[in-house]
Amino acid sequence: MQSRADEITIYDQPEPCPYLAGQVARLPLKMQQRRLTPQEFDERLAEGQRRTGPFMYATQCPACQACEPIRLDVATFRPTRTQQRVWKRGQKLFDADVQRPNADFARLALFNRHRRERGLAHEREDTTSEGYWQFLVESCCDTAEIAYYLDDRLVMIAIVDRGRTAVSAVYTYFDPSPEVARLSPGVYSILYELELCRRWRKQHLYLGFYVAASEHMQYKANYHPHERRINGRWQTFNE
Repeated sequence: MQSRADEITIYDQPEPCPYLAGQVARLPLKMQQRRLTPQEFDERLAEGQRRTGPFMYATQCPACQACEPIRLDVATFRPTRTQQRVWKRGQKLFDADVQRPNADFARLALFNRHRRERGLAHEREDTTSEGYWQFLVESCCDTAEIAYYLDDRLVMIAIVDRGRTAVSAVYTYFDPSPEVARLSPGVYSILYELELCRRWRKQHLYLGFYVAASEHMQYKANYHPHERRINGRWQTFNE
């Protein structure tokens, strides 16, 4: 991967991997000097990059290559029977609103509750409104928020980035209560994002990184066929 004239690479210090115990992670951040065009964003996604705040990044860990960029081809994806049931049920229960990202109290409270109760919070303190804004709302590309409602109550938020031919799923969080969790909201959100790709005439939905040994990342391999970028080449996996 080569640096570009319109970005500045910020090299971080090695730190404990958030996905695999005992591993060391390094995530150099590529600060964009201007907003990326849809075509430029597509190119970075195809190279295995993804966005956090106003930065693009790809893992460059010293002794591990477990993070594999993963994407779905919208035209060839075939849902399982379980996914079909989740979709049909969700269509009856969830209302979705696509809009510009927001950072209000309701979203911040839901975000922090999801991270605490799902075991995803690595810090003791909750994320602040500033931290939420810097992570999900501030962006270097075209970013949208999908707000999901159940009986007029906000229960899930999905942040997505849009390129010319691709959509990238940045982060999804939801109400972790049994009432909502039993509806498989995360699965429904991915299926809804695939439907949006069809409406927007996009070819790929990127799901970020797949890490086979991480219990929080294994679900991404349940969508078939999918492609994973291994040793610089996209490879198709049918099961």
